[in-house]
Amino acid sequence: MPVLTQTDWMIFIAYILMVFGVGIYFLKRQKTNEDYFVGGRKMNWFAVGISLFATSFSSVSFLAYPREGAYEDYHLFLTLLFIPFFIVPLLWFIFVPMFIRHKVTSIYEYLELRFDRRMRRLGSILFAGYAIGWMGSMLYGMGLIVQVVLGLSGPQMIWVLIGIGIIAVIYTTLGGVEAVVWSDVLQTLILGGGVLIALLLALQKIDGGFATVIRFGAEHNKFDMFDMNFDLTERRNFYSAVAFALFMYMPGYTVAQTTAQRYVCMSSLSEARRSLLISGIVSTAVCLLFFFVGTTMFTYYNQPGAGGFPELFRQDQLLPHFVATEIPVTGLIGLLVAGLFAAAMSTIDSGINSLTAVVVYDWLSGRDVSVTLSRILCAFFGVLVIGAALISPYLGQHLIEIISKIVGVFLGLLLGIFILGMFFRGANTTGTLIGFYGGVIAQIIVWTQTNMPPWWYGGVTISTTVIIGIIASHIFKNPKADHREVLLFNK
Repeated sequence: MPVLTQTDWMIFIAYILMVFGVGIYFLKRQKTNEDYFVGGRKMNWFAVGISLFATSFSSVSFLAYPREGAYEDYHLFLTLLFIPFFIVPLLWFIFVPMFIRHKVTSIYEYLELRFDRRMRRLGSILFAGYAIGWMGSMLYGMGLIVQVVLGLSGPQMIWVLIGIGIIAVIYTTLGGVEAVVWSDVLQTLILGGGVLIALLLALQKIDGGFATVIRFGAEHNKFDMFDMNFDLTERRNFYSAVAFALFMYMPGYTVAQTTAQRYVCMSSLSEARRSLLISGIVSTAVCLLFFFVGTTMFTYYNQPGAGGFPELFRQDQLLPHFVATEIPVTGLIGLLVAGLFAAAMSTIDSGINSLTAVVVYDWLSGRDVSVTLSRILCAFFGVLVIGAALISPYLGQHLIEIISKIVGVFLGLLLGIFILGMFFRGANTTGTLIGFYGGVIAQIIVWTQTNMPPWWYGGVTISTTVIIGIIASHIFKNPKADHREVLLFNK
């Protein structure tokens, strides 16, 4: 197992101190909740674009993407390509202009404008369920990885979970969304820089370097992304890649406060769109880097005389094992562990700040709440996330199963409600609530009575909510004229 040297610890501690420094630097700049939650709507578009990527890139991704590139193929990367080529245009033309036009802080304010306050609070509850479960599972995944990498016992891993959570809570509580965004920039540099160094060193260990990896990967079908075998239960084919993109990634980018809060942090629509471009470019480049590291490790371990992959307890151990045993450069393990912590904290800090924002604005009348109370709420939600991490193992056998269920159930229902409000003139509050309950019932049936893979859950909840909501709305009175005025294509 990798062992951290004194240099590794110094690098890791320096990273933690820098993160705290970011939180302290922005502490005195938070005068109002507008500053605390949306940076006074004057955030730097480039930094926000980086932060959008960092929020979606978790500690699980940090090791899962190299694992996919090494042991599997690039179908998951096809899913990630939907972000710049499908999800970003969707945000560019539809969701971001709508959020900015209505000058929302919590995006669930839109649901009150379109329906009523009940729908706004329902939206914030669905987001809260998603956020707490999502952050808890990410923190738990981080603990599993660190436990294996550092050879920790069960009780030691629990203390690691608590420690990571506390660090993220402190700097998020102190500095608000500005600390979140700029620490995300730092974290992206750390995780991307560490893996880039590892890749360059790994290529030097392979005869022929980059060209050999490309040739060897092509010969073994590592770059395959378009397996058209129609099997909905198989994760590595074109259809499942599309399902992951539409039902897991798209809801997170469109109706989750964690990402949407970034869109309204800037002064204009043009700046928000620039941040989307940066996010799409960085997401594609960094994720491809992580996949290619995996393909490079595959090539290295399958060279003549190499003997194949090492025996590991978990395949996710491959990257840290490779760095520690094959390219043991002083300080690189410390940088790798710092990158793991960076990926975990970029997920947690965004979620905690966004959770607090929806409570302050959707339940406590926003501008009447002091920044001090917002900070207290932030710390409270941090404690909830740590608790959620400790119960995450009981939600499923694998992290991908846990996360798929959480997204499909909560964000699938939420996206269905937004679609009804944005696109369907006749959708009213009662009909939409009936559609919501229909989506809940459909999900329960699928969850308990079928073997449908969890990455399709979002498709069930979205489609059922929309279809039943449209039908039920015809039974009741049309929405009021002022509610119809906030339809997507109305000015």
